[in-house]
Amino acid sequence: MSAKDTVRNNKTKILEILCGDRSLILNKVHEKNLITGREYQNLKIIYGKDEEGHVTELVDKIMTKGENTCQYFLTLLQTDEDIKSTFPELKNIQLNHNQLLPKPVQASSWDIRDDNSPECKRQKKDEQYRLNSQPVGLCVIINNENFKDGNVRNGTNKDTQSLSEVFSGLGFRVLMCKDQTKDQMDRALKYFASLSGDLSQLQEFNVKEWSHTEFTELQQPLQHGDAFICCILSHGKKGVVFGIDWQPLCIKQITRNFKATDQSPLTGKPKVFLIQACQGDKTQHGVILTDVEADDSSLPSIPEEGDFLVAYATVEDHAAFRHKTDGSWFVQSLCQQLQRHCPRGEDITTILHRVNNEVGQKEGSSQVGAAKQMPEVRFTLRKKLVLSPQSNYS
Repeated sequence: MSAKDTVRNNKTKILEILCGDRSLILNKVHEKNLITGREYQNLKIIYGKDEEGHVTELVDKIMTKGENTCQYFLTLLQTDEDIKSTFPELKNIQLNHNQLLPKPVQASSWDIRDDNSPECKRQKKDEQYRLNSQPVGLCVIINNENFKDGNVRNGTNKDTQSLSEVFSGLGFRVLMCKDQTKDQMDRALKYFASLSGDLSQLQEFNVKEWSHTEFTELQQPLQHGDAFICCILSHGKKGVVFGIDWQPLCIKQITRNFKATDQSPLTGKPKVFLIQACQGDKTQHGVILTDVEADDSSLPSIPEEGDFLVAYATVEDHAAFRHKTDGSWFVQSLCQQLQRHCPRGEDITTILHRVNNEVGQKEGSSQVGAAKQMPEVRFTLRKKLVLSPQSNYS
């Protein structure tokens, strides 16, 4: 029996099982080059379809690509560890077929290999940042709620709590600086970049540390681990975030404090910046989609701008939505996706793709497409950043 016939004969059962996590299977077939980038984008958001409808479109697309692609798809379902653990019911389906894989395979096809071999395990390890320190690192949250003109960012404390719970569960020491002016933000971030000086220097920044369920006074000295997270919750406009004095701090200046140097304790380590702030005052509008068709281990040095990831709640010139009670669309989606997919071993860029998709589907108005939000991610990460839940994760 051909691979295509095997998919066809088991299609109903395959669809029923894969509906449990359509995003996972979509990302996997894209990762293995079974579909093109354009096909991935078209399949990611299909209006008017339920979960089964989305998966049906994906499987149908695989079947139209011919025998080889169907064969790779069946092999993926049987050998990928994430898929086997997420869809254990697949082992109850007869997915074997009697046609051998033709060789040589085309260059764009997935190179099938034993993911459990020592060589593959070693390669996977080299492709990820090593996060061995305890704690993993520092997570600094700048939470600007009360502005000097009386403006209050209602809902930001909900975001702060969600971020604190998630990143403490991922093994980070979580610190919060509340209601910072532009100059305070700048000086605080410079301090956190180097950690040169004693704890007394942090008094002017009103630094608190997350402890189980609340923020308490900072007691222990600070030191960097294997990663750094910075979350800035404030107002903003294109390229800047505001202090509570409404003075702008350039986001590029923020990240520049952390660039690689011979003295920086964070050189070669991942640095993630999560920006919950408007990037303008324009409202994004939606459109209805139609159905359209270097290994760095040997490098003697690294670029000084390497190892960064900056995730913005919205694209340039546009506003970001924040609920006065429930928090912002971006931060709440980010925290939910981290909690859901970090235990599965997904890297942060894959998780942020999910955040982009989820936030992009939200409607800010009763009129469809009248008020939308599209987060944006920019990164110079050289490896995959996989954050794993710690023993105290809840």
